[in-house]
This record gives sequence, C-alpha cells and structure tokens, in this order.
Amino acid sequence: MDSLDDLLTTAEVAQIMRSPVSTLRYWRHLGTGPHSFRLGRRVVYRRADVTAWLLEQAAAGRAERAG
Repeated sequence: MDSLDDLLTTAEVAQIMRSPVSTLRYWRHLGTGPHSFRLGRRVVYRRADVTAWLLEQAAAGRAERAG
C-alpha cells in the first residue's frame, strides 16, 4: 500500500507537470489525465500513477515521431 507521503494534491501535480491546475481539472473531467480519486472532499493523485501517466505520454510522443 502506498504511504500517505505518496499522495499528491492537484496543485502539487500541476507543479510537477508545469501545467495550470485548471488543465488537470479539465483532464479529470475528460478522463484523460493521470488517475485521481476523492479522499473525502479532496482530489488526490498517487505519485506512482502520475509517474506512469507521464511515462505513457512520453512513449506515445516517441511512437508518434517514429511512425
């Protein structure tokens, strides 16, 4: 089980991705961003899910350039 230190807020993920918080909210609405879930009233992300999503995006970008 992930430790609580591995849970990130929307603002923390936005900072990691260097994206506006509103972009993450929009991706959440579309279901296209990194996996997130509600913990009470807060939306949180597991660090491992954010990392996996970023790696998937990088791989998709490489495949697109190679294809």
